[in-house]
Amino acid sequence: MISAYTGTQIREAEKRFFQASLDSGAGAVLMQRAAYGLANAVVRELVSRGIRPYGASVAVLAGKGNNGGDGLFAAAFLAARGMRTTAVLTAGDAHPDGLAAFERAGGRTLTLSDHNAGELAAAGARADVVIDAVLGTGAQGGLRGAAASLIEKLNGGAHGFVVACDIPSGVNADTGESYDPVLPADITVTFGGAKAGLLADPGADHAGRVLVIPIGIETELPLPVLRRLESADLARLLPPPARRSHKYTRGVLGIVAGSQQYPGAAVLACRGALAAGAGMVRYLGPPEATRLVRQACPEVVCGPDAVADAHVQAWLVGPGIADRDDDQLRRARDAVETGLPVAADAGALPALPDVLPPRVVLTPHGGELARLLQRYGIDLGRQGVDGATLDAVRQASERTGATVLLKGATTLVAPPSGPVFSQSEATPWMATAGSGDVLAGILGSLLAQHSDDEDKFDACGISAEQRWAAIGAMAASLHGRAGTLASAGGPVTAGAIASHLPEVMRTL
Repeated sequence: MISAYTGTQIREAEKRFFQASLDSGAGAVLMQRAAYGLANAVVRELVSRGIRPYGASVAVLAGKGNNGGDGLFAAAFLAARGMRTTAVLTAGDAHPDGLAAFERAGGRTLTLSDHNAGELAAAGARADVVIDAVLGTGAQGGLRGAAASLIEKLNGGAHGFVVACDIPSGVNADTGESYDPVLPADITVTFGGAKAGLLADPGADHAGRVLVIPIGIETELPLPVLRRLESADLARLLPPPARRSHKYTRGVLGIVAGSQQYPGAAVLACRGALAAGAGMVRYLGPPEATRLVRQACPEVVCGPDAVADAHVQAWLVGPGIADRDDDQLRRARDAVETGLPVAADAGALPALPDVLPPRVVLTPHGGELARLLQRYGIDLGRQGVDGATLDAVRQASERTGATVLLKGATTLVAPPSGPVFSQSEATPWMATAGSGDVLAGILGSLLAQHSDDEDKFDACGISAEQRWAAIGAMAASLHGRAGTLASAGGPVTAGAIASHLPEVMRTL
């Protein structure tokens, strides 16, 4: 499991490391470790791209703080390996020890001004690799003045691959908010622990691949603010059937989905639930959708009419429910009142109570989350949600009391308290009609299978209340992996995502 922290948490861990160390030069040791890891990452990336490190060119954009010092020390290591290194000092000043080491190694130094941003951007564009070491985790806001002009000009043309030092300049390490201009990185090499802003949009848009370099402070880190499940976590948490399992012990899911206007949503939700391993699916819906479900998914049991008469372990409500479908909206409200785990998707959200328990997992996209927050007097708008997804999903969970899964390029799942989960295995090709209905079915299936399974999550350091968020993260990860497998780099349909899910689970 990947753990991510705020910039403040990392800096506090560094302070505790200094206090615990008898070496007065502990800070320099941390910087050397970070710089060495950064330099090695650059060399590995050059080799992977078929570029011979000896003689390759590197441009480091160095600010005046410790982040710039990390970049300059790394460039000094690279110069010692025969690389041609140029440092662009973006603030007219630089970390003194880092700059001295860089110049001793034979690096060339250029100072940015209001008059030479275009010239230095052209020089940077000719380099095989650009290291962004302008702003670190403690920076407030984005780039200004000549530094902003430099990045704008680099963004306007071709350049070598970009490696961000700790975090792309202009990205908030705590929240993922970004302030233009930002130079998008191919790789972000971050130190001590991943920063939360690298694993939440829009920060993740600029981070590229994230590589964490241990520097010795890891034992001083507190509980993370964000987590990401990996393949090994999914393998531990997914519930395989036992030898004497039967359909009722494997999880029975009730689905309230579809309408006369959107009957296909019911089919896709049922397909997602079946593919994710539910032992049985019961469907409740209007006649038009019921006929389609029977034809497409004969395994699904259709009926009864009322939620109270259905014996299930969890509910999925909402996919494809039309605004004025009173019967389906009533069933959705009744499902929440059963006391069972509930996945509540798009159509059900306006009909639910204002206060909900954590066992209810809401699954809005950005626009739906903006409308949900308006009910609580928070007017972010779609643009505000998209620009600060981590803050928005936390606010939604805190206000509703529910677990909130915000769908997107990076899917965030927030419990009312504790770490947020972040998953990003999906391909952009999955932005297609019906994809969210399949995700809802997967989530409902996992809720049914995990309805009473607290021990398995506790063994992974996930509390009973936070397990609903972990289940949401599992669903998002499986959904993303299945869509990526189905796509193979091209267009994909929602039905194909469901069809590839069993293969993903077999592999895990």
